[in-house]
Amino acid sequence: MAASRNRNRMSSTVHKTVRISRGWRWQTYIIGAGIWLSGGLWLLFHYFFVTQGEFGPAENPLTAWWLRLHGAFAFAALWIFGLLWGTHITVAWPRQRRRRSGVALVGLLLFLIVSGYLLYYVGDDKVRPVISVLHWAVGLAAPAFFLAHRLRSRKPASVSSLRRG
Repeated sequence: MAASRNRNRMSSTVHKTVRISRGWRWQTYIIGAGIWLSGGLWLLFHYFFVTQGEFGPAENPLTAWWLRLHGAFAFAALWIFGLLWGTHITVAWPRQRRRRSGVALVGLLLFLIVSGYLLYYVGDDKVRPVISVLHWAVGLAAPAFFLAHRLRSRKPASVSSLRRG
């Protein structure tokens, strides 16, 4: 009886579409581009556009604004990740297509979420720089992971893989 219910639930999941609507897809692209660009601009301004102050090198005034914008996009990214989890990831998982690239992308996002949280709350001057470099290095690579998942070939799933669930 329970196996029958699970099979019915899985078959109804398999028939749902994995594709994200055009509107949600564009919101995902805009938020992803915004978080990546704002983080990249923070990185450039923090390390390369240091201004000369009265007492030596000083942080560029725009650095803090890029970080604030990055934080705002991070909140939006958390929201869109939750939306994708409920409407895309859970529906796509039984199909077993693009699973490796999807798992890699989710792992990367979870790492960025945790490391971003730690950057905000860890005050240790020895640990924080390490977390920072790891966060921005992984963040800079994020578009490659996204493109690997998004542009991967769309071979139709075999009937047996649909049945396996």
